[in-house]
Amino acid sequence: MTTHVTIIGAGLGGLTLARVLHLHGIAATVYEADASATARPQGGLLDIHDYNGQLALRAAGLMDEFRGIILEGRQAMRILDQEGTVRLDQPDDGTGGRPEVQRGELRQLLLDSLPDGTVRWGHKVTGVRGLGDGRHEVTFADSGTVVTSLLVGADGAWSRVRPLLSGAVPEYSGQSCVETYLFDADTQHPASAKTVGGGAMYALDPGGRLIAAHRERGETLHAYVMLSKPQDWFASIDFTDPAAAVTRIAAEFDGWAPELSALITDSDTAPVLRPLYTLPVGHRWDRVPGVTLVGDAAHLIPPNGEGANLAMLDGAELGEALAAHPDDIEGAVTAYEQAMFARGTAAGEAEADAPDDPTMEELLAFFDRAGQTS
Repeated sequence: MTTHVTIIGAGLGGLTLARVLHLHGIAATVYEADASATARPQGGLLDIHDYNGQLALRAAGLMDEFRGIILEGRQAMRILDQEGTVRLDQPDDGTGGRPEVQRGELRQLLLDSLPDGTVRWGHKVTGVRGLGDGRHEVTFADSGTVVTSLLVGADGAWSRVRPLLSGAVPEYSGQSCVETYLFDADTQHPASAKTVGGGAMYALDPGGRLIAAHRERGETLHAYVMLSKPQDWFASIDFTDPAAAVTRIAAEFDGWAPELSALITDSDTAPVLRPLYTLPVGHRWDRVPGVTLVGDAAHLIPPNGEGANLAMLDGAELGEALAAHPDDIEGAVTAYEQAMFARGTAAGEAEADAPDDPTMEELLAFFDRAGQTS
């Protein structure tokens, strides 16, 4: 295959695609808006599943490196009520198929697997347009341009490449997440650290309000406060005033056990608001020569543990399809898209069927169906 592949976005999906292409001797360049790999935080823990994310890593030839960054014991999971009573406590016995890693470490693993110069940092896309015959022009903020015969949008929820294929725009899901961090938790926040345990913790009340937390590398607790509120409600909170924002968010959990509410009030960082968006379930498009999408750019859903895994599998399968059919790029991309559409639709339908504000019984039943309980 002589066509040079242009990938927009150095997230997990785009980097997996670049790595698989590299293994097959296919040239690719990844353009990323961030100024460097460390320009911004890369998020918390990811559970990498044996039925999708790990398949992508095998295709990328990186399973040994992946095993080296797994955080042992983090598949442990417990569910509590708002009073702090443990309703389910599932230890990590080492047999689970969803080992946890830090997103930033996984991304760096992929970056380290690529030849120098594959990723072009500081290239923010400002426009894309078709030139005919499957060729596309990408314009960057510094007015530079690149013309390519195969353009892949791996640029997330607000993809600049997606409009070449679809008029779909992400819509607010009705929920937002507020993130907090507690550092040196075993020493500085022992009650919360004991409550979270060694892996993941979910606490909720009969109204469906939820606080989730992960124990990350070291003694860091990363908490996610989930609230089903309109965007106007969050807009009324001044997140530039961390103390005021913490007070307002914590008020929604008045009466909860102090070791749980402390995951909000004792945060060592300013709370970060993350509205959750989604594309229509079953989002797809008619084939357009010379361009396609992977990951959230193609099938955005609220966080449910599948997004990063699906993005990586998208990248791996697209790379393998191109390598298997070097003389029929359009056929390869068409085959990739059909499989990806089905995969994205299934994930979207599963998320749509999940209750927005689960009761304790619904949450316990979910983990039972997922095979997480004994």
